[in-house]
This record gives sequence, structure tokens and C-alpha cells, in this order.
Amino acid sequence: MAKFRGKYRIESIRAQWWNYGWNGTYFITIYTKNRNHYFGEITNRKMVFSSLGIIADILWHEIPNHSKFVSLGEFVVMPNHIHGILLIDKPDNPTDKGHAPGVDTGHAPGVVYTGHALYIPGKTLFQNIGKNTISSIVGSYKSAVTRHANRLEIENGWQAGFHDHIIRNHAEYNRIENYIIKNPQNWNDDKFNN
Repeated sequence: MAKFRGKYRIESIRAQWWNYGWNGTYFITIYTKNRNHYFGEITNRKMVFSSLGIIADILWHEIPNHSKFVSLGEFVVMPNHIHGILLIDKPDNPTDKGHAPGVDTGHAPGVVYTGHALYIPGKTLFQNIGKNTISSIVGSYKSAVTRHANRLEIENGWQAGFHDHIIRNHAEYNRIENYIIKNPQNWNDDKFNN
């Protein structure tokens, strides 16, 4: 068995010390296959959606309707990737009591847990709706986009996997939120603009 170690299995890029079903705030990035511009183009520093871009946008906003205890932060569809913030807020989750290893609480400081919802100062109240992990949420989203695109015979494809970042404090949340909002304006300098 030693001769196959690390040869055929790709190690997870997920944080091994974290349970991605725990309450928390997550910054998600998902790329298209080969970074193709399936979702549209940036014109005058604004995103102009293709048909697939419209589907990707609509279905992201449907996530809370299909994933319990999940709400959405800022989100953007770019020509060849999406960025979004997902918030998991399950009642009686270990992180509600600050038991998650390496993190004081399941929510960023400055984010108030109100018992059954998250309140981010200056933002809206995010309501709970169900049970999932980040991997299952992202996998379901990618699958739904692909299903609808195939049904409509729209060219599409995803890069395998996705990138995530556990948001650990309010300053980090604000920085990432600002990055997402300004992503279309900064497209000319974006490393994903191929």
C-alpha cells in the first residue's frame, strides 16, 4: 500500500482542523472549466450576463430555499468564476458555545448570534432555514447550474472542486465583502482575467 501513497489520491484543500458543517461565515470561489468565459463579459466595468450567467446568478440566490440554516452574504458572477459569502447558522451547533478548535466562536467578532439568526452590524438579519455542509451546498449549486444549462443546451463546465476561506472576524468580512462588490470594476487587473 505504501507505493500508492499520495499517488492516486488528491489531498483535500479544506482545513483539516475545521468541520465545514459548523456554524460560520465562508468566502467561496468557484471557477469555470479551463476558466472559460461562460458567464458573460465585463463591459464598462460592469458584468453583462450571458444566459448561463443569469442561471448562475438566479440559482445562487435560491440556495437558502434549498439549504437549511444557510443565508447569503455578498455575491458576484464574473465571466469565469463566482465569489460569494455563505453563512451557516444551525441551532445547538458546537461553535455557538465557542468550542470549534482554532476559532473562538462560529461567527466573526462583531457578528451577533441572536439565538436563531445572525446580525451583522449595518446588514440585514439572516434567518435560519436548514442543515448542510459547505461542500454539499456548493456541490448542489454547481449541479443545479449544470442541469439547467444542459436542459437548455447552453455550453457550460465547472472546474473540479472550489476554494473556500473561513471568515474569522468582522474586519476580514468587510474586506472580502468589499472585494466581491468591486470585482467587476477591477476586472482588468484581476488574476482570473485570462
